[in-house]
Order: sequence, then structure tokens, then C-alpha cells
Amino acid sequence: MSHVLSLLVEDRPGLLTRVAGLFARRGFNIESLAVGKSEIPGLSRITVVVDVEELPLEQVTKQLNKLVNVIKIVELDPTSTVQREHMLIKVRVDNTTRSQILEAATLFRARIVDVATDALVIEVTGDTSKTQALLRVLEPYGIKEIAQSGLLAIGRGSKSITERIFKS
Repeated sequence: MSHVLSLLVEDRPGLLTRVAGLFARRGFNIESLAVGKSEIPGLSRITVVVDVEELPLEQVTKQLNKLVNVIKIVELDPTSTVQREHMLIKVRVDNTTRSQILEAATLFRARIVDVATDALVIEVTGDTSKTQALLRVLEPYGIKEIAQSGLLAIGRGSKSITERIFKS
């Protein structure tokens, strides 16, 4: 079962390696990993997706909490979060397929970000089902290359994982 974890961590060299290492030592494959600055200076947010049973995940979460630079860990419930992927897809085109590929991109509300005589680069943002559906539509035309971000996720509503951390 896939689990989405949001970690609030201090910006420190080597911390991402230690976090990923905890999953690797347990034999867990990280399906997706995204790291970026948070709304609090000096802190970053790591969004990690792992496919693992509940009990081993709890053990890793406890170990992650022991790391000095890890401030907070929250498992994000898909029903109460906004989850998005960002993907760039380079597709083979010719004069006969170009209009069909442009139409497919429009249907998925994707954008054409680069045009060449024999290829288009399409940018799409959305949930996993949307990005995978677009890939299935484009596959018969010939996908030359894909670059994909890790899953980004944030809780719905006004509640924040950082709101009770640094209040006086």
C-alpha cells in the first residue's frame, strides 16, 4: 500500500541522504521524492511516497523522528490532501500526427512548451491518474523522453503542519 509522508526538516547537508538511507536499510523502495523550501526560513519539506505495510512504516517513522534535524512527520491521507505531479513528455511527431497530439494535450489541459520539426515537449500537471492517462494516450505516437517530479502533496483547508511548531 502506498503512503505519502510529509516531513518538515532543517536545511542541513546530508539530511536527505540519511532520510533515504532509513528507507533503504529497511528494504523499502521510495516511489517518489520531492524536496523544497517550506514557508519557514531554514526549513524544507520532503514529500516521500513509499509502498509498504503499515507496521514497518511505523517503525521507520519512529526512526525518522529520532533524527535531530527532522522537525515533524505527517502521513497525508489522499482524501484530505491535494496531490499533484509535474511531468515533461517529449513525443515524436510528424506532419500527420502533430494535430492529433496537440488535441490530446488540449484535452488534458497540458501545455506545449517546445516545438521541433520531429518532436513536441508537453508539460502536464495533475494527479497521478491524469498524468498516467496522458502517457497512455501519447504512447502510440512514440514517447522519446519523460522527466517527472516527485509527488507534491499538501493538506486541504486552513490547517498546516507547521502552525503549532514555533508559536510562542
